[in-house]
Amino acid sequence: MAENLNDKVAASAVGRWFRLDGCGHPLERKGSRFTTELRAGLVTFTAMAYILSVNASILSDTGGTCPCTIDDCDSDPAFAVCKNELRQDYVVATAAMSFVSTFLMSVLANLPLGLAPGLGVNAYLAYSVVGYNGFGGLTTFGGAFAAVFLEGWLFFFLSVFGLRQMIGRLLPRSLALATGAGIGAFLAFIGLGPNGLAVIGGDTTNLIGLGGCLAEYQDPDLPNYCLSHVLQDPRIWAGIFGGGVFTALLLMYRVRGALLWPILLVSIAAWPRTSGITLFPHTEAGDQAFDFFKNVATWHSFTHLGPSNIEWSSYGSGRVWLALITFLYTDALDTTATLFSMSRHAGLFDDTTADFEGSSVAFLVDAFCIAIGALMNLSPCTAFIESASGITEGGRTGITGVTISFFFFLSLFFAPIFASFPDYATGATLFIVGSMMIRNTSMINWGFVGDAIPAFLTIILMPLTNSIAYGVIAGIISWMILHIVPQLVTLITFGKVPLPEGWDTDKELYDVWLGVDERGVKGAFKLVLPPWMQRLIRGKKRFWEMDYDEMMAYKAGRELTIAKAQAIEEQRRQERQDLASRRKGASAARYNSDDSDSYAAGETKMPLNDDVGRVPHFGQQDPSSSVGKGRASLDDLEGRN
Repeated sequence: MAENLNDKVAASAVGRWFRLDGCGHPLERKGSRFTTELRAGLVTFTAMAYILSVNASILSDTGGTCPCTIDDCDSDPAFAVCKNELRQDYVVATAAMSFVSTFLMSVLANLPLGLAPGLGVNAYLAYSVVGYNGFGGLTTFGGAFAAVFLEGWLFFFLSVFGLRQMIGRLLPRSLALATGAGIGAFLAFIGLGPNGLAVIGGDTTNLIGLGGCLAEYQDPDLPNYCLSHVLQDPRIWAGIFGGGVFTALLLMYRVRGALLWPILLVSIAAWPRTSGITLFPHTEAGDQAFDFFKNVATWHSFTHLGPSNIEWSSYGSGRVWLALITFLYTDALDTTATLFSMSRHAGLFDDTTADFEGSSVAFLVDAFCIAIGALMNLSPCTAFIESASGITEGGRTGITGVTISFFFFLSLFFAPIFASFPDYATGATLFIVGSMMIRNTSMINWGFVGDAIPAFLTIILMPLTNSIAYGVIAGIISWMILHIVPQLVTLITFGKVPLPEGWDTDKELYDVWLGVDERGVKGAFKLVLPPWMQRLIRGKKRFWEMDYDEMMAYKAGRELTIAKAQAIEEQRRQERQDLASRRKGASAARYNSDDSDSYAAGETKMPLNDDVGRVPHFGQQDPSSSVGKGRASLDDLEGRN
């Protein structure tokens, strides 16, 4: 029955628009099936549904338009009531913006992504730009969203001319791969941290330590810092075994919905107040959360949010422009890195052009949603790295995004349910998805220090700084230093100090023109202008559509990218098989040896070399094995002779 439904949808206009497998479109996405896309969308939504409550909690700390003085904000009952109304406003606003942005991205760009107001940038806006309760920040509540509104339209202008896409093209390949791996490490860190399983928490000596203690054993002055009794909260063990081990086993057995069912299982177990892992303890906060949960369906109109709060006159303040600059560079790097990494994870990336299908529309949608979100007094909207969970589940098209947006739409009316997925139910899923994304490291050029160190910095700093942008910045700066300084030294010494050994043989090729074809527009404009503008200049009337030659070129590039990744994986698999067969042969030879005395003395009759059972040093290759053949095939794919 499911297969019949999949076939019918694929053969319909919907299937062709979203390029489902079997639709007949030249760029149909292999393996994309309607029911799989629906399931993937639900997985992504459950993984990112926490943003409804978390974003509302963070942005409401600005105090919004609620009046108070710096001395009596937290003790003023009227301010507390106003702030609680503001928090409820933000739950609805977050759901509405997530619905609109995700729907536009999925329908127009055909990408399996979930969008929502971004984490990190919302905290920067709340605590640095506006300040807690509106005090101590760079500007006012209205001034902050004037900056966000202008940021959105600046990004829109840059995206029209392809300048945001160019950021991705300028990244060296090792850094681009490291970005995806770093996002995976970041996901795993979130999954293990206080917003996930809470296995790790703060530590006054080592910065990071074990968490998972009950509330009475936490430091009252330092949230998420355990004074004792670490890992004794039963909720984290429910998340570890119910959401982690169970998920891993389902994945091993290739069960459909492997990421979804454990999340639902742990969530349902956490909803009863009598449960030992309840989400609603008998505390003031627990009572309030349970009262909200019992509503099941509700509608809340805006009381304190809207365009009227924006202070357009604040553009005359230098502090607003300082906030704008920070928003620009963090969002540019964060969103670009996320979109490129997610497209690679979904098999939609083309290494030959360093771009992905639908990139122009994707960046335009992202920029438009930032501007519209500002009118609802929301922090900048961005693609969520939790989208990787749905991609891992099999999501490849915009139908995944439509499903995500549908559940965000439902959350406008069923916010009590959708805001009640516990962090410990989704934390293990984020960790497991992160472990899958880290596989990109196998394709990084670790053989040359100038490529390896920047890649490692990119990976490690993303989780440690809680920022994708900072990791990318560190990688770019270190890469530039390690690639420019040696050339300057050689130039200044007139060649007396040669370039480092391996410069011409081990260093990864870097050429911003690589993959830029010669059809149509020539010169530097070819690199900058997006594809639609190139078609317009060539005189094509339907300039928003790819022509057949472009489709075939992109398809070939996409298949080449996938083939390169598969060749590396095949090489690793062959290495494991060779090692296993040699160990098996060594074991059989030992048991079949009749001369036990000579064997004990170090002499052996095994018809094997001295390397039997020993793992080869990284970079070594056994000429007798078939690993060399795997390497050769990979070289062929990369165009080497």
